[in-house]
Amino acid sequence: MEFRYFTTYTGVRLPLKLVGPLDATEINNRNTFIRAGFDAADRLVHLEKCVYGEVALGHAYEYHASGALKRAEIVIHDDDDETTVLEFDESGAAV
Repeated sequence: MEFRYFTTYTGVRLPLKLVGPLDATEINNRNTFIRAGFDAADRLVHLEKCVYGEVALGHAYEYHASGALKRAEIVIHDDDDETTVLEFDESGAAV
């Protein structure tokens, strides 16, 4: 998996839209950043929001053969490590 770095994301639709690309050397001087993994088709499959050296939020995505989002697993890392799993049909509608 190829990892890339970003300053943040925008929107509420999944998968999240990442903005503000960073070079790997730039994350050493940042308090917060997004570490994102992409598959061979350049689709976002994994992201972690890193805050002060800790992972605060994580997303993992799976896609249908058509390229539409199939599954999203969202983990909020706090005292409870709350996990939400969302499933989508081939048209992108939640099931």
